[in-house]
Amino acid sequence: MTRDDRVELAARNNARWCHTMCRAHGLTGSFAPDAWTSARRTPPLYPDAVTLTPDACAADVLARADTAAPGASVKDSYAVLDLAPAGFAVLFEAQWLHRPAHGAAVPAPAGPRWERVTTAAELAGWADAWDGGQGLADLFRPELLRDADTAVLAARGPSGAPVAGAVVTADGTAAGVSNLFTTDGDPDTAWAGCLAAVDRLWPGAPVVGYEHGDDLAAAVRQGLAPAGPLRVWLSAA
Repeated sequence: MTRDDRVELAARNNARWCHTMCRAHGLTGSFAPDAWTSARRTPPLYPDAVTLTPDACAADVLARADTAAPGASVKDSYAVLDLAPAGFAVLFEAQWLHRPAHGAAVPAPAGPRWERVTTAAELAGWADAWDGGQGLADLFRPELLRDADTAVLAARGPSGAPVAGAVVTADGTAAGVSNLFTTDGDPDTAWAGCLAAVDRLWPGAPVVGYEHGDDLAAAVRQGLAPAGPLRVWLSAA
């Protein structure tokens, strides 16, 4: 698998997760060969477009996304677009991540076992732990639990409250890890537990995702490899 193949696998999986999150909020995104886009403003933290090929045209992608409402953003999956002339600035840069499918499950690390969240009440507790008081817990709606390709995973402490978690988009091509968090400041343990759960629940699936900063370093230490750069652009309006 080439570098571009790994980036495409990760970008398409991430676009599938963005599509699922939008659908949980009553929004309908659209897939085209060059990009996934939403004609209406997406939920906070989620882009209005995700490019899927390195030759996506900026003007064409922006024409299909909601750039009129404040807060428009584009995930430039190959870090090749120049959206500054359209009034955008780079919000952050990151790296796509990829880990080939393992032939055998990796032994689970010490600590709580990661399991699927299955009820609305469990999801609310998971969202509160993920949010950490930032006011965005309502992003995660019960509709997400009914999506066949989406799994919300949690590791629970002695009290039963989540101490770590992640969302996995298992769309038949890869297991995409997003929204990984830990309440104890130990991302290495969180990644190790999450990856063990992925190997158990989706054996034979490659793992993809993206991270930056300290979270990227932790993911790499746990066996994922950087696959290529991405940029997220935010409208300056």
